[in-house]
Amino acid sequence: MKIVIGENRVALVGKAWEIRAKLKEYSRSYQTVQEWINQGRVEKEKK
Repeated sequence: MKIVIGENRVALVGKAWEIRAKLKEYSRSYQTVQEWINQGRVEKEKK
């Protein structure tokens, strides 16, 4: 499975069951997709 977080988007590549499972996992941590994208930016800036 591959996850790409861009400026204003999230791309999930993989089998349907993998994507569903990953979305369920992330839904426990983030209320919105925007929060998820913002967190991805913060992690990139730290590197």
